[in-house]
Amino acid sequence: MKLYSQTQLFRIILITIAATLLVSTIAFFSLGKKSSNKNNSGFVTTSVSQETQSDTTEGQLEENEVQVQSDTNLALLQTNNQLLDSTFSVSNTSYTQDESQNINVYNLCNEAVVNINTKITAYDWFLEPYVQDGGSGSGSIIDKRGYILTNVHVIQGATKIYVSLFDGTQYEAEVVGQDLDSDLAVIKFNPPEGMSLKTISFGDSTSLKVGQKVIAIGNPFGLERTMTTGIVSGLGRPIQNSNNRIIRNMVQTDAAINPGNSGGPLLDSSGRMIGINTMIKSSSGSSAGVGFAVPSETAIRVVADLLKYGKVQRGQIDATIVQLSRRIAQYAGLDIAEGILISEVVEGGNAEKAGIKGGTQAAYYGSRRDIIYIGGDVITKIDDINITSIADYYSALESKKPGDTVTLVIHRNRKDLTVKLTLSE
Repeated sequence: MKLYSQTQLFRIILITIAATLLVSTIAFFSLGKKSSNKNNSGFVTTSVSQETQSDTTEGQLEENEVQVQSDTNLALLQTNNQLLDSTFSVSNTSYTQDESQNINVYNLCNEAVVNINTKITAYDWFLEPYVQDGGSGSGSIIDKRGYILTNVHVIQGATKIYVSLFDGTQYEAEVVGQDLDSDLAVIKFNPPEGMSLKTISFGDSTSLKVGQKVIAIGNPFGLERTMTTGIVSGLGRPIQNSNNRIIRNMVQTDAAINPGNSGGPLLDSSGRMIGINTMIKSSSGSSAGVGFAVPSETAIRVVADLLKYGKVQRGQIDATIVQLSRRIAQYAGLDIAEGILISEVVEGGNAEKAGIKGGTQAAYYGSRRDIIYIGGDVITKIDDINITSIADYYSALESKKPGDTVTLVIHRNRKDLTVKLTLSE
């Protein structure tokens, strides 16, 4: 049964009325012309014959008029049927620009999104190990040789990793490298000879704008290659992940992201990966309209190091650090209670060369099995990023390479000092 919109019905009615009036007008003038020709033909007959002829002529005219109207109605009906078929043929096969865009992106990218399932080792009451199902998530094929980008928390603690392709085939994968600071990992499976894998290319997350359309493809709740759409609802979000690392410049989106979407791609309208779906903010644990993705800018840098070194090469400060707390601050007689306390500096290291001082007084820390040294400098800022915790400290250095120079603000003797430091490997 075909359904017609009000607009379509209104158009059909107008066309029908116009066609009926046109055909009726033509028929009227045609009949008038024929009648005129008959009256002026020059026939000479008796009055009886004229009456008979008149009746005959009127009958023929009535027959002709009925036949014309019948033919007109039939033609009009055929025209309307053709119009309806044409109208609804177009309606059934046409899409809006937005729909066409969604369809094209899905066709381009869905086969490059994989479902990831893991096995983990557990222990029974007798401390005997056994294997059970672990977590599940998504991943993006980024190289035809079988390299897949996903999240660390998707594969964390796994003894076996399996990837399922779009055609249902499943392969065992191994970890190439993983990075807790960005929650990104690269795994690899060996595709059979002759298999041509579809891949997803990286886009530019630095050019994103709030309000820009984005598309997520993943495997929420095990429903493979599900697509959801939304917009960029925020940029530059610093979010603490499940590994207690703060990831900066996260892309916030209202595209529905649920458990199982982790590791899947966040795409722009051209099908380029501008983020890796990583987490949601929800009291229920399911989509609540706020999801977060690691920006492609971070992913490109991390993936390059993971493929080359198996880990990310980051610059560091040659010092032993402790997160400052109110209790430590009170014990050490400090006037601030937030920041990173320098417990010790490495002899000859970059911290010592920059003039940073470590502590001089030993104190028990934590469970009284660890010793820290108080009295040293406190780092409160790295390159305009306020440092209040260990997570802030690692986050500020996340994008830094060995050899990069950073500016530190340190608190010493109730005063703030600024020093420059070149990061080491």
